[in-house]
Amino acid sequence: MRLAVVILNWNGEAFLRRFLPGVIACSTGEGAPEGCEATVVVADNGSTDGSVRWLEEAYVSVGNPWVRLLAFDKNYGFTGGYNRALAHESLVAFDAYLLLNSDVEVTPGWLEPLAALFEAEPTVGAAMPKLRAYDRREYFEYAGASGGFIDRLGYPFCRGRIFDTVEQDEGQYDTVRDVFWATGAALLVRAEAWRRAGGLEEAFFAHMEEIDLCWRLHRMGWHVAVVPQSVVYHVGGGALPASSPRKIYLNFRNNLAMLYRNLSLGHFAVIYFIRFWLDGCQAAAYLCTGRCAFAGAVVRGHRDFWCRMRRGLRRERWNGFALPSPRVMYRGSVALRYLFGRRRFGKMM
Repeated sequence: MRLAVVILNWNGEAFLRRFLPGVIACSTGEGAPEGCEATVVVADNGSTDGSVRWLEEAYVSVGNPWVRLLAFDKNYGFTGGYNRALAHESLVAFDAYLLLNSDVEVTPGWLEPLAALFEAEPTVGAAMPKLRAYDRREYFEYAGASGGFIDRLGYPFCRGRIFDTVEQDEGQYDTVRDVFWATGAALLVRAEAWRRAGGLEEAFFAHMEEIDLCWRLHRMGWHVAVVPQSVVYHVGGGALPASSPRKIYLNFRNNLAMLYRNLSLGHFAVIYFIRFWLDGCQAAAYLCTGRCAFAGAVVRGHRDFWCRMRRGLRRERWNGFALPSPRVMYRGSVALRYLFGRRRFGKMM
């Protein structure tokens, strides 16, 4: 299997200096899984720091055979950057791509369990490793933990993370299993599945795009899995910190866009009526705690979905109210369960 580990970078020179040498050592040459030819590709999204210069001096100019650099003219976002990178002529011959954030520390042998699953299970279109927090290494990391799920109102959660409650990793979620979505921080996807699904929806720019992609993969008959025997450590918020109203805005706007694209119009109308009030309560909570910028981000997310984004979205073909299997999609409300004290995945599903 020919595998490309593709790192999308935007002004992340510090992360590249810290983590790229480890990615190369643990993924290429002797660090690659047996029978797997792996290459590391850094796709630069129009960085204005010293990222490109450092990459050229450290790897490109010395002729490192395991590292390639693609430099874009501007920042196309997470979605546009990866779509352009994986469509590049130098990458079309690969069998699989591993989309990896620049702020991820990998571990020796991290690719072996993922590659083994792809070899053994040809119906698995995407998979992810277990994510732990870089600064609290015994805890799961928010962006994906040990596999992503979603409830029927569109709220995403993980094995090991419900909303802002993150569990300590004690091996309780170490089984390989199907999930609804795999994190974009470290996402292995078959080239065939990527092309058939059409890549990422560029209107999202960033956030929720991997959940939207995985939803399409499910509909096409692919499985999405988590392989906890592969472990990586994620800093999180490398390009956009959790304290940023911009992050809140993108999450709320793109969550609505994802539901609109993947549900029937009638189903979406029902869900949106409920979400309008729930998201309104969230905005009110932000106001009551003095986080006015966050409250405004929620309002702008709803407004811009309806006024700017919706008409340009490509809707997926979907018949009736059918939803993915209850094994990967929670049919209740994770928000209500959370409100009444069920804040661990083991008590949720």
